[in-house]
Amino acid sequence: MNHVFTETILSILRSRFGDNANLIFDNSALLQYLNIKTRSANRGSKARGAFANHYALYVLIEDYVKNGFANARKGQYSTYEGARFTHLLRRQHELPFGAKLQNHALNSRVNDEFTKFFPTIDVRPVVRDQQAQRYWINEQLLLVKVSSAGEEQSYNIAQTVIDIIDAYVRSKISAFENFLAASRQIALLPGVNKEAAIDFIRKQLHPNVDARIFEIVSFAILKAHYGEFSVYWGWTLEDIHEEYLVLFKTGRTNANDGGIDYVMKPLGRFFQVTETVNVNKYFLDIDKIQRFPLTFVVKTDDSSEMVRRELQEQARRKYGVDAIVERYMQSIEEIINTSMLVEMFEKLVRKGQLEKIMSEIILQSRAEFNLEDEETER
Repeated sequence: MNHVFTETILSILRSRFGDNANLIFDNSALLQYLNIKTRSANRGSKARGAFANHYALYVLIEDYVKNGFANARKGQYSTYEGARFTHLLRRQHELPFGAKLQNHALNSRVNDEFTKFFPTIDVRPVVRDQQAQRYWINEQLLLVKVSSAGEEQSYNIAQTVIDIIDAYVRSKISAFENFLAASRQIALLPGVNKEAAIDFIRKQLHPNVDARIFEIVSFAILKAHYGEFSVYWGWTLEDIHEEYLVLFKTGRTNANDGGIDYVMKPLGRFFQVTETVNVNKYFLDIDKIQRFPLTFVVKTDDSSEMVRRELQEQARRKYGVDAIVERYMQSIEEIINTSMLVEMFEKLVRKGQLEKIMSEIILQSRAEFNLEDEETER
């Protein structure tokens, strides 16, 4: 798999290993895994720009390098007592975008995903002693053997992996900072060109845009859209009162939130953001909340009717029983696609809501990417 960031990986390899760079890349499962995991760096993929698995590898290899096993203590890693889990997790939280990372990547997800991509390789990246809470990187994946000019040589790629992940993170930071700067400009400058603002938001909803940004922009638009509607309710007939709809974001993007990204008060509607039209993903989200009705916000230009029809056809092929299919389909309350979001945004801009929406985007972006408050930075 070659993508835009592949050339960055090869460039880093060339700077360290010269003419053997391509051979090392081709012969290293770990570098191939990183190549897959960095395809979202410059976009051109629907991959979500998450960092958990990158950072699990990063902190283990950093510990390996800092303790001299790539140089001074070469060949002694098998006798190392291992890194403490608490130290590794603390270090992850110090890294950009890493403040809220949990233990899942270190404990299982890196190994599970690596196995998915390389099922014929018996070696797993993360080795752990669950009882002692000690962790190691599997050194076999750091030592790459290549044949060049009739000779077999072994290269240690530990520092190279760190450099690659650093470069990936820098690219994500740069892309996000550009997005945030443009959002600020639209939100704070008076007399901004409304058509330019609409075009900017439309671009943030394209299929090749980072999933975090899509989720943030979608939330800001939907919050403003639903905020214009109200319901009348009360515990008794005498207590009936008007209340405007309010949308809440349940947490960070890519969180293990049980299939709920946004929640609406007072109606209690649940929203899930997704980039795929895969019946397994939709029905899993529905099962997580015991088939409570879900509204799906989908990063697609296909109409809501087309998405619903595609899901229904997939479900029929999967289950072959109309009653089961219908039960699941009834749990899909609404499907909101990108064209609907753009239409909502255009209407809201005409009503003077542009600054409000952009301010919400900035607020949610700062929370998502662990940035300090504006006041703190001054």
